[in-house]
Amino acid sequence: MSTAGEVPAFFKSMGSDSPARPRQKFCGMFCPVEGSSDSKTLDFDALSACRGKSDGRVIDRQTDISQPKRVEIRESTGKEALQNLDDKRSDRLLIKGAKIVNDDQSFCADIYMEDGVIKQIGENLIVPGGVKTIDAHGRMLMPGGIDVHTRFQMPDRGMTSADDFYQGTKAALAGGTTMIIDHVVPEPGFSLISAFEQWREWADSKSCCDYSLHIDITEWHRGIQEEMEALVKDHGVNSFLVYLAYKDVFQLTDAQVYEVFSVIRDLGAIAQVHAENGDIVAEEQRRILEQGITGPEGHVLSRPEEVEAEAVNRSVTVANQTNCPLYITKVMSKSAADVIAQARKKGTVVYGEPITASLGTDGSHYWSKNWAKAAAYVTSPPLSPDPTTPDYLNSLLSCGDLQVTGSAHCPFNTAQRAVGKDDFSLIPEGVNGTEERMSIIWDKCVVTGKMDENQFVAVTSTNAAKIFNLYPRKGRIAVGSDADLVLWDPDVTKIISAKSHNSTVEYNIFEGTEVRGGPLVVISQGKIVLEEGNLHTTEGSGRYVARKPFPDYVYKRIKARSRLAELRGVPRGLYDGPVCEVSVTPKTMTPASSAKTSPAKQPNQPVRNLHQSGFSLSGAQVDDNIPRRNTQRIVAPPGGRANITSLG
Repeated sequence: MSTAGEVPAFFKSMGSDSPARPRQKFCGMFCPVEGSSDSKTLDFDALSACRGKSDGRVIDRQTDISQPKRVEIRESTGKEALQNLDDKRSDRLLIKGAKIVNDDQSFCADIYMEDGVIKQIGENLIVPGGVKTIDAHGRMLMPGGIDVHTRFQMPDRGMTSADDFYQGTKAALAGGTTMIIDHVVPEPGFSLISAFEQWREWADSKSCCDYSLHIDITEWHRGIQEEMEALVKDHGVNSFLVYLAYKDVFQLTDAQVYEVFSVIRDLGAIAQVHAENGDIVAEEQRRILEQGITGPEGHVLSRPEEVEAEAVNRSVTVANQTNCPLYITKVMSKSAADVIAQARKKGTVVYGEPITASLGTDGSHYWSKNWAKAAAYVTSPPLSPDPTTPDYLNSLLSCGDLQVTGSAHCPFNTAQRAVGKDDFSLIPEGVNGTEERMSIIWDKCVVTGKMDENQFVAVTSTNAAKIFNLYPRKGRIAVGSDADLVLWDPDVTKIISAKSHNSTVEYNIFEGTEVRGGPLVVISQGKIVLEEGNLHTTEGSGRYVARKPFPDYVYKRIKARSRLAELRGVPRGLYDGPVCEVSVTPKTMTPASSAKTSPAKQPNQPVRNLHQSGFSLSGAQVDDNIPRRNTQRIVAPPGGRANITSLG
């Protein structure tokens, strides 16, 4: 029984901003009180689970951030230690008092994981001895991020991008990302499977987090189709990328893209597209170089925004005709994003992937007086010079018109980029972003109120897991899911700098940007890999994650559209009327006019000789026996000597 004047703990702070200020009455016991119209639910069990011993105050579900408690990590002691003498390598981990955040709900609970898998979620968990414990004190616990677009250790004209799989995955873990999907780029003429095995060899020996692989289609013939089938059935690949850019290197024709999409649909995979009009880009590059513009600003000048938007629209058209799910990588401009949003409104199965760079900075840096700095921003499609683009893309990401985020992390150092010091088209392309991705999105979207923490989980992890058939193993905190987790601090601030980042390059395209929100603790495969800013990574510990075809999240709609789109002919009788005979003349090939030839300046056609006639008489004639001369000059034609051909 409570003593006189005592109030139950869960009522102590209701109707007041402070426990010291009593709730005030205004007109009797049934009058409205402060905050009474708010929608509130008292979850006593959750409060107990989140806070342990109550201090007698009801605390908002976002945690008491006025004086946040420090996350504590405790090792086993006493009898528990005897059950697991090598506790430093223990695969048993308990997180107490966390606010678990999935894409669809948030709730307070404890979570126990063992052997890299989540085993229990709830309250008052019964766990074995030898457990390392993390006291979260109500902080948010999220699924580890999935970076769906990286290009670590990528070959380019005898060079290799600056961050290999070890350095790249280490940077990813530092930012809260626990899985990456890298792109395999076979050289034209080389086997897809050989390239895949080469990437597997690089990643297996260096990656320190789980990974998977997309395959880029850099040429097209029947043998490529057979290899695609083998990759899907035997190697766990379910996504292929085609290029509409890089003319004479990787670019496919529209007819080839149509064929590739048809094959991808039949295999149950995802068609990805690098969307730029390669023909226009090639012509613009030539024109701009002829004008003497050779610096990094030429890169963005040769790739105007509509070149990206046109290619996205063309990709959507082909995807609609083949009923193939479409995924646009590296959405960099407003126009391209608008095309995706409009296509989705019309029912197209298409997903858009903005990257860290397009969400966090703009293309004004291409005009920097510092060549090395300007060159560090070179990527394709380029960053938009319009400074309002990042905010626009963040808004579309927040409202669901764009669904997934990657980083396209592929930085080159200054000496490598200097290959293009006299020709912007030779600058190796790629920017950093895997370490900064989650903090940039939190700062630009959640802090500004564009999205909540559940949407944040969706765009950084869950949506990618669903699209690429990794869910619920990845992208979800649930019993049976992988223990890839991030304990997130929404209030920590950080200034991004090349001096402190985990990439090996000299420039960071977000240099000097202050972001709010970041990881406190990162757990990969059930092991703590980041705590108090210190990384504990193991080279080669990452596992290849195979992905099955026909992800339900995507193909349920494709199958429904397929049933509705079946073509049926009109039943009618056979036509038995007259049929005109036509002669089909072979189409003569005329040389294509060059870009310098104007249609008005085509070669003159030969002038018809009016003295020759195509008229002839049929049958035998009386003068057939008289030999004919080829030509005969008329000295005095009837009507005088005037030349009838010159009458005006």
